[in-house]
Amino acid sequence: MKIMSRPIFKTVVKEIGKDAKDFEAVNMLIFFGDEAPSALRDSCFIIDINNLERDIQAGMILKIGKSSYKITAVGNEVNTNLKNLGHIAVKFTGEEKAELPGSLYVQAKEFPCVEVGTRVEIF
Repeated sequence: MKIMSRPIFKTVVKEIGKDAKDFEAVNMLIFFGDEAPSALRDSCFIIDINNLERDIQAGMILKIGKSSYKITAVGNEVNTNLKNLGHIAVKFTGEEKAELPGSLYVQAKEFPCVEVGTRVEIF
């Protein structure tokens, strides 16, 4: 999988909610910025809200740590939510039609290992 040299978005996982890893059972993970509401925080991987240089589109690459995934569909709220809240749900299902507005869909393959300090980039 070829990755462009310069990411349009990059951040680092700063905190992991106590229930965040449970979503692997449904092939999903949730990113949220520091302002994650307390009701959701335990379910999220907390990241810095950083600049999104341009809109995310299907065909781009999401890199989480050492794992890379082709983006297959982008919900219509993903770009706004990531820019403003650092919030997106990533679904590792390979769906090519975004059913949920705040979800980013990527190819179905091995779930990434996510720890505090894991880099997250979009190319």
